[in-house]
Amino acid sequence: MATSRQILRLAFQALYQLDIHGGDRDRAVAAWVAEADDFNEKERDEALALATSAYDDRASADATLKTLAPTWPAERQPAVDRAILRLGHYELTRARTDKPKVLINNAVELAKEYSTEKSPAFVNGVLDRIMKSVSST
Repeated sequence: MATSRQILRLAFQALYQLDIHGGDRDRAVAAWVAEADDFNEKERDEALALATSAYDDRASADATLKTLAPTWPAERQPAVDRAILRLGHYELTRARTDKPKVLINNAVELAKEYSTEKSPAFVNGVLDRIMKSVSST
């Protein structure tokens, strides 16, 4: 049984691929996720649904990011950070996770593992601001 962090990692990897290839590889990404070891079918489906939903919601995420980090809009961010932030934005605003702090922690861990030295703090700050804006509505 995969943990929520492992499912988020798989979703992040799929979203990164969708973003890099402009969504043109939907079937290839789905096939890649379907072959992911250490996940059962339900977990793979959850990760793929999360990735595709976050990809479809990218315009909303990018608009929010532009407001919260005007000097670092989505087009200036490293692709890894952009995927992590889009995924976190989707979960915080659309999926309405019941454990937002856990989600943010998992996103920060992804940034530590896959991105630059400064990325974890950036990801944490932006997602924290999104969480606070969602909880105040």
